[in-house]
Amino acid sequence: MSNKKSISIILPNYNGKHLMEEFIPSTLEALTFSNVDYEFIVIDDCSRDESVAFVESNYPNFILLKNEVNSGFSKTCNKGIKQASKDLIFLLNSDVQLTPTYFENQFQYFSKSETFGVMGRIMNFDGKKMEDTARLPYYKGGKFKANKFYYIENDENVLTTYLSGANALIDRKKLQQLNGFDEIYSPFYFEDFDLGLRAWEMGWLCYYDHQSYCYHQVSSSTNKINKGNSVKIIYNSNSFTLQSLHLKGSKRIFWFLQLFTLTLLGHLLKGEFWIIKSIREFLAQKNTIAQSKLASKTLQRRLNVNYDLNHIISTINNSIADKDIKWL
Repeated sequence: MSNKKSISIILPNYNGKHLMEEFIPSTLEALTFSNVDYEFIVIDDCSRDESVAFVESNYPNFILLKNEVNSGFSKTCNKGIKQASKDLIFLLNSDVQLTPTYFENQFQYFSKSETFGVMGRIMNFDGKKMEDTARLPYYKGGKFKANKFYYIENDENVLTTYLSGANALIDRKKLQQLNGFDEIYSPFYFEDFDLGLRAWEMGWLCYYDHQSYCYHQVSSSTNKINKGNSVKIIYNSNSFTLQSLHLKGSKRIFWFLQLFTLTLLGHLLKGEFWIIKSIREFLAQKNTIAQSKLASKTLQRRLNVNYDLNHIISTINNSIADKDIKWL
């Protein structure tokens, strides 16, 4: 088909030899099925297993980049994003299995000049449950949220607040204009949410395609890690950073007041004293947050646009008016 474009696969890896062994073949099968030119970039984040040797021996045609120190998701992905040279970049998690026809319905989105990227439906590994679909944006209290999942069957104009970092097919030039993920979110959490918001703020659109789907295997080791306070501290600190970066005017002031009253007191009353460290880490990012804001504003001026969260909410809500919405 004439609308097919070349793809740079970006696969960040940390101790994921067993996952690459299991799931890389499905990605290669989907690329072969779609008969597209591609490059496959694996970025190893200082793995302690045999990941590097596995890629070198089994996939010598892959581009293998190696971090000298463990750097986390956004920095690792950005290393590959800078290296990428094809029309589109496909951000892929190592625990995702693509279906053979995964890319087939997605190329059409890039015939629209305003498209930033598209993601497909993410299914639980047994295929019985949807994990991720399109996300509806809204304000709740002082916060901006996007945790309402919806989809529309047989509709190729379904917009979403952001693209999952697990399976996002993105216009390379636009992604590189944004300098990839904002590394302020290192080592992990909220970088894909932020990327989608920055794309929208430039006037670019994020789509969800229900016809394309893949399977996601949740790692049991990740589930164990997520119970620790250290991850809660990072999660909440990055959540605060996201709000601070994208809320504006009175909404930002209201959110900030809420952070130091309801949010803080609510956690302390439950004995969750780690929230103090989350807030401290967030406040320590003050200068970096200012730099990120300046970078976005500079790009907006260059593109002659001035979009914000209100634009995202109104655009997506208007796009689904009078449509047969299904909620996850």
